[in-house]
Amino acid sequence: MIAAAATSLAFAGALAHQGGTTGYAMVSVAGQAVRYALSLPADVLDDTTRDLRDLGAAVARHVAVEADGATCSGVPAETRPPSAGRTNIEVVVLYACAAPIRNLTIRDGIDTLLGVDHHTIADIQWPGGARQVVFEKGQRQASVAIAGNASPEGGAASKLVFYLGLGVEHIIGGVDHLLFLVALLALATSFWQTVKIVTAFTVAHSITLSLAALGMVDVPSSLVEPLIAASIVWVAVENLVAPAGVGRRWLVAAFFGLIHGLGFASALAELGLSRDTLVGALIGFNVGVELGQLAFVTVVMPPLVWASRPGRLPRLPQILSGAVALIGLVWLVQRVTI
Repeated sequence: MIAAAATSLAFAGALAHQGGTTGYAMVSVAGQAVRYALSLPADVLDDTTRDLRDLGAAVARHVAVEADGATCSGVPAETRPPSAGRTNIEVVVLYACAAPIRNLTIRDGIDTLLGVDHHTIADIQWPGGARQVVFEKGQRQASVAIAGNASPEGGAASKLVFYLGLGVEHIIGGVDHLLFLVALLALATSFWQTVKIVTAFTVAHSITLSLAALGMVDVPSSLVEPLIAASIVWVAVENLVAPAGVGRRWLVAAFFGLIHGLGFASALAELGLSRDTLVGALIGFNVGVELGQLAFVTVVMPPLVWASRPGRLPRLPQILSGAVALIGLVWLVQRVTI
């Protein structure tokens, strides 16, 4: 990775005199799935669109991925705005191909958005190999032989890792789900309270995630997304007006977990996976969600419990709940009105 980063910087220096913008792409190939993570300068929003979701969709339209001559379907998975410590916009697009990839072809058409002088430095990685390519004026396509990707054992393992990573990324990148967990656990004062709440939420969202991903339940996102925001507001407000209800919080976690599971399922639904590959993807994705959730709880809960003790910041749970309620309310209004 260090060598790849150094090479990227060298390419950037060599290309800088040409003008235009420079993007950096990390392309991960696993089985029949491709994850395309593109980092762009923040000022591209001024030149293309001010809506991050539109930018993600635009990248999905202008970057074409083919596996052995067959076009792979791509959907924008996540777009991250600049933040503290990160000055670039990050756009993630997921591509689902019909079969394990032996020969990968990428056509980079981002120049139609950012101008003919735009170039993208791409690190393409797969189990057992890697290659770096540069998409620039006159060279907007690259083909790579993905050796060993189609082997049954390696293909199955790499696909499982891919969907597991997708699940981790979805929960860690899903700020609404994380804030819901913060609200659920803000008043928890013991280890067993935390275990009951997290377990109830996990079991509930696993049920609806599975049912929705398998096509047995179909609830439109236009309904699910406002309900997720409403669940955040409900739990946060309950922390403020009825804190004694923490004893039954696991029931609340289970009820709203059913709704959040429908939201998780949208990430798999967008990939358009076949029935044959869906079960394995569902297992890996769900395990990834649980691992990401467990990591978040493990990091957040100890300092929250410590800080909430008498003599420190005993009102911290109420302060957090108020902030979460306000954020959830803003999301609810946005999702109802869009």
